[in-house]
Amino acid sequence: MSFEDLLGSWDGEELVARFDESAHAWMLIGVHSTVLGPAMGGTRLKPYPSLDDAVRDVLRLAGAMTLKNALAGIPYGGGKAVLAVPDVPGGEARDALMARYGDLVGALGGTYVTACDMNTAPSDMDVVASRTPHVLGRTDTAGGSGSSAPDTAVGVFHAIRAVCRHLFGTDDLAGRNVAIQGVGAVGAPLADLAAEAGATVTVADVDLARAQEVAAHTDGRAVPAEEILGVTCDVLAPCATGGVLNVETIPLLACRGVAGAANNQLGVGADAERLRARGIVYAPDYAANAGGVIHLAGHETLGWDDAQVAARLAGIDATVSEILRTAERDGVTTARAAADLATARIDAGRCAS
Repeated sequence: MSFEDLLGSWDGEELVARFDESAHAWMLIGVHSTVLGPAMGGTRLKPYPSLDDAVRDVLRLAGAMTLKNALAGIPYGGGKAVLAVPDVPGGEARDALMARYGDLVGALGGTYVTACDMNTAPSDMDVVASRTPHVLGRTDTAGGSGSSAPDTAVGVFHAIRAVCRHLFGTDDLAGRNVAIQGVGAVGAPLADLAAEAGATVTVADVDLARAQEVAAHTDGRAVPAEEILGVTCDVLAPCATGGVLNVETIPLLACRGVAGAANNQLGVGADAERLRARGIVYAPDYAANAGGVIHLAGHETLGWDDAQVAARLAGIDATVSEILRTAERDGVTTARAAADLATARIDAGRCAS
């Protein structure tokens, strides 16, 4: 789809685009919904094949954030930002880009609140925060709550337990097999949590050495990245890039359920039906990976203490369980059930306002 077609078919509120000549980069901010509050979502920094690809990514991610924040029960709408760069910068060039990006976020006057995402870190948010207050996820020393990745892992862990309960009648992971695709900031702590709960862990990463290290300290095993989707397991946890569940890969899956941290795991919407047709229980990614936004909003804007944040993270289990029960009862995909639940909460917020 062309740039015009992408925007014409999008149901969001606005797309802000600025070309940053100094970095030869496109800054894109997608504000999908502000019904429940300011649009909140992370900043993705990466090269894209074309501007159309970057626009497609930011629009889809922003829409998913609307659903995620609604299901998480936090007072934010959905948004996302993409910094489409020729190459991921470092050092002074990176800081300068982040500062200019902070100016763009600030120009929106609070309509959009940013945070970390792919290839961005709390230190980057510190730079953004030097230009605008509309940012979450700064470092602890700068007054933020630091990385949300560990709590994202906790949330996915609760989602895995919900999937297992739905499949096997118990959320006890002892003796279960969990396969994790991508063992970075979220996948590695997720592997630890699963192993501590008694699961056998199989991991893979594009960095084989990193996968082997995680496997060693979880008494699990590492497999090449291209083999992980075909590993026989109870639950597959995609924690790397999006689009991994698609018309080509779904026939290869040897899992009973899916619950992971990666955003936009489905290649296209029809892939939810393909999973259902195969009898694979899918916890929609924006329900399973909501621990990050709960961490950020809870610690930085809602005044929750650690116990309150932990309780809300545990609530991901209840949300995923409700989605799975509804899908089974109504004979629809879990993606449909999740979207309907989120939309009902958004509509309730619209009526209340």
